[in-house]
Amino acid sequence: MPVELNHTIVPAADKWASAKFLAAILGLEAGPEWSHFVPIRLANGVTLDFAAAASFRSQHYAFLVGEAEFDAALARLESVGATFYASFDRSGRGEINHLYGGRGVYFDDPNGHLFELITQPYGPTPEHWAGPAG
Repeated sequence: MPVELNHTIVPAADKWASAKFLAAILGLEAGPEWSHFVPIRLANGVTLDFAAAASFRSQHYAFLVGEAEFDAALARLESVGATFYASFDRSGRGEINHLYGGRGVYFDDPNGHLFELITQPYGPTPEHWAGPAG
């Protein structure tokens, strides 16, 4: 059997707030609660299992999406007034990037995790957002 990621635990001060926020942006469902987790199932079968945690380090999660899904998610971010960025360092506020021949955007969840949406996988050579003209 090939190796595949099955699930990952996403710690959160408020697991439901975090799971519902991400699910709403991605156009997915949060839950139902399973044990003490609030899962979001992705199209490839991987689940993000949100769990209550008193303290945790902020994490980064990137999602590969199609062009239509990107447009819909960006519209949802804008409709809820969420701040988004073109770069992982939170520069390019209110902008997206065009790295690797696609589009990308970063945004924070209510518990401080940094989420990323990309329409093209990263290539073999790192690319960096160089500002509005880049």
